[in-house]
Amino acid sequence: MAASGKAQVLSLYRLLLKESKKFTSYNYRMYALRRVQDAFRENRTIEDPKVVDELINRALDSLALIQRQVSIGKMYEIQKTIIEHGDKKTV
Repeated sequence: MAASGKAQVLSLYRLLLKESKKFTSYNYRMYALRRVQDAFRENRTIEDPKVVDELINRALDSLALIQRQVSIGKMYEIQKTIIEHGDKKTV
């Protein structure tokens, strides 16, 4: 993969992570982050330009989907889970 291709993939990876962190729901946020990391980790050894282009296009589609879902999620108020509160109870 050419240097510009690597830079494009890294940029796309960072953007997917950044957008995934915007989910208001803890469960969706963690799932999206895990799926993005797993997908990029799984495909890091692929060097065939056609396959790389196909994967980049699939990642761009996923980015658009994440952005839409984040926008929809922001329209509705959700109750935070215990994990998100960050308050530690002392017993």
